[in-house]
Amino acid sequence: MSTGEYLASILVFDGGAASAPTAAGARGWRGKRALDVAGALLLVLVFLPVMVLTALAVKLTSRGPVFFRQNRVGRDGREFPMLKFRTMVVDSEDRLARDPELHRMYLENSHKLPCQLDPRVTRVGRLLRTWSIDELPQVFNVLAGHMSLVGPRPVTRDQLPEYGGLSDVYLALRPGLTGMWQVSGRSQVVFPERAHLDAHYLSACTAWVDLKVLARTPLAVVLRRGSD
Repeated sequence: MSTGEYLASILVFDGGAASAPTAAGARGWRGKRALDVAGALLLVLVFLPVMVLTALAVKLTSRGPVFFRQNRVGRDGREFPMLKFRTMVVDSEDRLARDPELHRMYLENSHKLPCQLDPRVTRVGRLLRTWSIDELPQVFNVLAGHMSLVGPRPVTRDQLPEYGGLSDVYLALRPGLTGMWQVSGRSQVVFPERAHLDAHYLSACTAWVDLKVLARTPLAVVLRRGSD
């Protein structure tokens, strides 16, 4: 099934507007936090060797810290420091500001650059991004209550206006380690379709939906669709 067919099969439109979140969906189904904690602990146990090896690879191959912290917008608009393994050179923000053409591409691509075109990404960083290994530290954001296992992917304050009239929908739940966007093509799905995916999730947020998204995530990582 193509990305477009998948979107058509799950989105709820009425003249281009996504359905409003239900009262239950607006804050998450009962037991969602318990699944988040249990699932995050399991992921830590399973992927701890991978995270240790990744930390060593990052530290030994480029100058700078192992982790990259960036403020993202969470539920109700509260910001939190999202964790990732560092995949760029330490002065990546300065390099972006100094290069007008690179900055233009960054803004036109929803505050993101394709990995293969971004000169700031390290060699190890490209590998980590391809397989989404750089996202693993976010299990600690889940344990801390900043994020959920499933939900809208966290955005920066500058990215939030891309949601337009659906920004309130994004703010209704904790951002997710995975979600509709990740299993629907990631970078192949752009705004406003991405916003409508999140709106659909919020309007249909149940344990069954979360389990379906979690089950689809490993295949989405292996297929690497939209991983750039």
